[in-house]
Amino acid sequence: MGKIFYLLFLQLYPLVARLLAPFNPKAKKWVQGRNDLLTHIAASLQHDTSPKIWMHCSSLGEFEQGRPLLEDFRKNYAHYKIVLSFFSPSGYEVRKDYEGADYIFYLPFDSKKNAATWFDLIRPACIFFIKYEFWHFYLQEAKNRQVPLFLVSGIFRKSQPFFSWYGKFYRNMLSCFSHLFLQDAASAKLLESIGIRQFSICGDTRFDRVIQLFENHRTITGINSFCADKTTVVCGSTWLEDDEMLNHFVNKNPEMRFIIAPHDVGNERIKTCMTLYKNAFLYSEFSTNYFIPDGMNALIIDNIGILKNLYAYATISFVGGGFGGDGVHNVLEPAVYGKPVIFGPVYEKFMEAKGLLEAGGAFSITDTVELEDVFRELLENKEIYDDVCQKAANYVRSNAGATQQILHYIRENRLLTN
Repeated sequence: MGKIFYLLFLQLYPLVARLLAPFNPKAKKWVQGRNDLLTHIAASLQHDTSPKIWMHCSSLGEFEQGRPLLEDFRKNYAHYKIVLSFFSPSGYEVRKDYEGADYIFYLPFDSKKNAATWFDLIRPACIFFIKYEFWHFYLQEAKNRQVPLFLVSGIFRKSQPFFSWYGKFYRNMLSCFSHLFLQDAASAKLLESIGIRQFSICGDTRFDRVIQLFENHRTITGINSFCADKTTVVCGSTWLEDDEMLNHFVNKNPEMRFIIAPHDVGNERIKTCMTLYKNAFLYSEFSTNYFIPDGMNALIIDNIGILKNLYAYATISFVGGGFGGDGVHNVLEPAVYGKPVIFGPVYEKFMEAKGLLEAGGAFSITDTVELEDVFRELLENKEIYDDVCQKAANYVRSNAGATQQILHYIRENRLLTN
């Protein structure tokens, strides 16, 4: 039954993407990115006989999760070429020029033929899949060719098909992994319940990545002048549901400063933000001369790439996604700076958000009234504010070290040679 569902998905997903492509920019890029893809890959690699490390990420967030490993590979295993693949345009389009990898491709859609051709072309010596990616034919090909295959920062929930009555097909996917590096003990317990034991618990590499970002923080020209020693709220990766909740608070507090970084920076999304936030102007306009129009208290970030550095300017941060079905985005990026983090009620699938709440470094809200209550509590009591800041920073640093544990395993088992 599970295999039938999976094969049906493989048939339907490209069809739906093609149907949506004329109307949806992301679907269009997904389809266009896979046109003649294997021909392009073959041409790129035809003269390269170097051993290769392959890392696959679904999207941008998973790339950031795997990035500390990639950078160590680049530094310590320089004679290997690094192949980085993405499933989603939101990862590939942003990181297609990333200098830390030798080759960056979309992953050809899962099929027996595509997987076999990919392995013939790439010839990976070692494979790392990040967090959630499970593609049957690629995993099976790795197992058949006896290529070491690892899941990095894996996390599992009871609701996933691996643990269902029809899950034998999906459980077989897990058996293809040489080793699974897990985030938590709950995931380990679930895997043990289905007979999967080739794992270790080492935490989440995202903690290591955000500490890297903190240590290499880049100043953003003009942001200090915009903040101007006022209470500043950085709202990162917001969706429409977040903006519809935030805009009332932003519009009625002209004495504060707000930096809004939407998750989607397409033209229509930016226009919506400009409509919702009455006293807002665009970063693209601001960055030409750093002039702040009179009465403006909200800066809309209409590009991708600077959000991780913007959190350093926050008095308080808000992370989007928690009012939609997909759930909250990366709460660790603001927390590493020791900033109180606020997000919506949809966070149960995200261990780091739950952990930050339990540590006392974050607040979950359901509406604007609760948002105002949190701000009042933090801004009217310096002792409370300082305590929350310290707890946020401590939470991140106390969970660092997953990357080094994975690297130790690789060295100890001689999976890569210097």
